[in-house]
Amino acid sequence: MSNRITVGLDGSGAAGAAADWAAREAELRGDDLELVRAEDWAQYGPFTAPLPEPRHQWAEDLLALTRERLLREHGTLTVSTREIQGAAETALASVAAGADMLVLGSRGLGSVSGFLVGSTGSATIPETETPVVLVRSTDGADRPAAHASDSGPVVLGVDLHSDCDRLLAFACEEADLRACPLVVVHGWSPPPILSYAPALDPGVQTEIADGLAATLRELLSPWEEKYPRLAVDARTVIGQPAIQILDAAAGAALVVVGRRIRRPALGTRIGPITHAVMHHALSPVAVVAHG
Repeated sequence: MSNRITVGLDGSGAAGAAADWAAREAELRGDDLELVRAEDWAQYGPFTAPLPEPRHQWAEDLLALTRERLLREHGTLTVSTREIQGAAETALASVAAGADMLVLGSRGLGSVSGFLVGSTGSATIPETETPVVLVRSTDGADRPAAHASDSGPVVLGVDLHSDCDRLLAFACEEADLRACPLVVVHGWSPPPILSYAPALDPGVQTEIADGLAATLRELLSPWEEKYPRLAVDARTVIGQPAIQILDAAAGAALVVVGRRIRRPALGTRIGPITHAVMHHALSPVAVVAHG
């Protein structure tokens, strides 16, 4: 662990909300906080030229003013700043490689619940194996969404057919730091044959549900031993996983979902369940890469 949390700034209210969340997280963990402004040189044309002075000064001022504000509000924090060059997603992924966590802002959709994750956030997440936390603001304001609660549970979505160790390690630590419950959700659907012939064996669905519940409890058992004070609410529920996670996440302090580490030549590298939770959760969303 690097004992450092990095937050990306772009001058938006959403990024300001992300900085506030990251500062509170750094205090919980006893970590340092790093404020980063990524500058995409490509927008200035194909020629190698110095960064225009007004824009450079604006970036310096943004970092300095945000640092000063956070130090006033969180006097015990160690806060550093850094400007980096290159495309935002690759630059942020590069600095995230040495951090415990990368925090980015996402603009809310006004009265409609959901994220506008934006091209930078969507492009950065597949480029790093460091956990990325997306913090939503309301109407781009410099504050977290009103529906997000620091006192709620940590909600974790799991797929029992995947390696969940990295997700569980992250979610258990977050819940333990907050002294809040951990809600673990696995959404599933009955085999299609039961829809066509439910009368064949009315106990089959119950048997499947009991088996999944037992598998989830077995998965959680070593983590409950490691975190004996942690209250764990394990749920295996019928329905689309993204919808079940979002239902459980109402009022959550943090929602944790996974992203498989893979680099296909074409196509998305964020799965549909994680994508849906990223775009519709009201609470901060942590995306954790796993095998």
